[in-house]
Parts: sequence; C-alpha cells; structure tokens
Amino acid sequence: MHDGIINWNLDPVIYWITDSFPLKYYGLLFITGLLLAHYVVKRIYFKENIPIENLEKLFIYIVVGTILGARLGHCLFYDPSYYFQNPIEILLPIKKIGDTYKFIGFQGLASHGGTIGVLIAIGIYCKKYKTNFLWVLDRIAIVAPIAAAFIRFGNFMNSEIYGKPTNGHWGVIFQREDLIPRHPTQLYEAFSYLLIFGILMFIYKNRDTEKTNGLILGVFLALLFSARFIIEFFKENQVGFENGMTINMGQILSIPFVIVGLILILTNKKPIVQHGI
Repeated sequence: MHDGIINWNLDPVIYWITDSFPLKYYGLLFITGLLLAHYVVKRIYFKENIPIENLEKLFIYIVVGTILGARLGHCLFYDPSYYFQNPIEILLPIKKIGDTYKFIGFQGLASHGGTIGVLIAIGIYCKKYKTNFLWVLDRIAIVAPIAAAFIRFGNFMNSEIYGKPTNGHWGVIFQREDLIPRHPTQLYEAFSYLLIFGILMFIYKNRDTEKTNGLILGVFLALLFSARFIIEFFKENQVGFENGMTINMGQILSIPFVIVGLILILTNKKPIVQHGI
C-alpha cells in the first residue's frame, strides 16, 4: 500500500494442474459461492420441511442455467459478431491463437445472462416437477446475491471489470493492467450484494412469506440491479462500442429487471395458491 492506494498484482492462477490447465481463484470462488448459496437454501428447505432431494435436483438445473446463461449472455450482448464467426468458443473454454486452439478458460460471463439462464432453468424444473414457480424463485432469490458476490470477488482476483480512475484513498492500482488508481468496482458490487442478501434474509424471517407471491424475488431484482446500474457509472466499459453510449450495456440490461422487480413488489398482495415442493 502506498499513500492510501492499494497496489494489486496477484497472479490469478493458484496452481498449474498441468502445463495447459490452471486452477484459478476465479473458478474456486465461483464454486464456493454456489456451494454457500446451496447451503443456505438447504437450511431454508429444512426449515419449511421440504424434501431435500427436491433441492438437489433444482441445484443441478440452476448450475447449468447459470453457466450457460452467463456465457451465452456475454457472447450475445457484448461481442456477437466475433462469436458468430467462432461458435466453438462459445461453450468451450478455448481460443484460436494462430493456427491452434488453446485452453484459456471462459473469458467472459455476463451476470444478466446468468440471471435469465437461472429463470429459464427454474421454469423448466417447475414445469417438470409441477412446482410453484414464484415459490421457488423467492427462495433462490435469497441466496443468489451470495453467488453473485463471490463471482465479483473472483473478478477482483483476476484484476478485471475494474473501475474508472479515482483520486480517492480507496483506489486500487491493478498492476497487471496499468498503474492508474481505479475504483475497485468488483468490491463495490460484492459487498452490495452481501448487504442485499442480509436484507432478503431479514424479509424472509420477518414477513409471512407463505402468504406472499414473488415479494422476495421483486425486492431482489429491484435492489440488485439498481445497485448494478449505479455502480456501472464508476466502472470502465467492457467493450469498445459502449464508449459512445450515454449508459452502457450493463445499465440497459439492468433496467428491465428493476422494472419487473418493482411490479412484483407493488402487486404483491395475492396469496400463493400452491405451496412449492
């Protein structure tokens, strides 16, 4: 640390398992976030006397939906022309360098795409197992910010998705990128998401959620994507085409989620017809 500025130069790779396969902090934190979220929602299922085997099935759907949605979201929202020309790189962690493909891990996951992927995955699960859609979403919404926070911690370890230059004493110099003190927007988001998790858990414990339908989901969408919208003002644009935009792609994609969240909150007066199982 120098003059109140943090100098960050961590190697994103923890250990090279093979010459071409690294164990990275990002992947480890991604998995840790999912496991912690699973643990919390498992306690919720226990509390409500819901069979745990139902959660285990749901968890598989959510993991697949998160990864596929986040990856497809990045490819379609931020660089569609490149990935349409290189479709093999969409779902495989490789990149063509010269005449050969090399393993590089997935270079790009979009949180908005991940959210859409989870919604679709839960919808498929609920239809197959005849479970109330909003009941499930309310419970998953409580823990979703945990996974989102750990993903942002992973971004910080990777020195990516950082903020604009700042003169504040909280600035971080990501030495792997440049020597400019920047807003650590990854940490802004991560701690905002953990705060939102606390708010959602408070609502769950202090409101009769058995008689509400989508209230927690609405608060989750409104708070998380409002935080995302605000923090984007301090963040460097992710792709070049955003430089000429008044608000960037992340903010544009956040607006519909905030609107849906507010609608769910304002119209949340109907009781649940079927208890989720």
